[in-house]
Amino acid sequence: MENLEKNRRSTYIINPRFQIRFSLYVCILIFISSMAYPFLIYNFADSLLSNPKLSSDLTRAAIQSSRNELIFTLVIVHLGYTAIIFITSLFLGHKIAGPIHKLKIYLSELRDGKSRGKLTFRKGDYFQELAEDFNGAYENIIETQKKDFMYLSEVNAYLNNLILIVPDDKKAILNEINKKLSEIQERYTA
Repeated sequence: MENLEKNRRSTYIINPRFQIRFSLYVCILIFISSMAYPFLIYNFADSLLSNPKLSSDLTRAAIQSSRNELIFTLVIVHLGYTAIIFITSLFLGHKIAGPIHKLKIYLSELRDGKSRGKLTFRKGDYFQELAEDFNGAYENIIETQKKDFMYLSEVNAYLNNLILIVPDDKKAILNEINKKLSEIQERYTA
């Protein structure tokens, strides 16, 4: 239960610049592409009104009134539809921005020396394979680092044995090398 709470985010706009921009692009695209319907209806009604066979002013007034009501209704429905698309895009953007945000935090903590184990994303987030690939790469780096540290320990022990048999003028150099090797090991194990 605790892990579930840990993976749940209550803030849906975690990267406002990306999420709002993404939602606006989607809405603008849909808004522009669906503006054809009111335009076509308006043009159709105008062609009816310009028809000389419609001689009755009552018929013309009825068509004009119906056209205006229909256009107004379409605009209201269109604005509502656009609002729904905007909100839906925010949620979709959250499933994209969330993993990237979590990866950013994870990398910052790694940089600061606060390793947290494996990187995981919430169920339903996009880019699950990013976490898997990152974890595999990180594990490979750690394994390589362990092998390198084992080798550095062997080299350090070898140099300590070598110090016992080399002339005194060479001991200072070997001690300096040993000191640097120890500093390298401490940097990664501290």
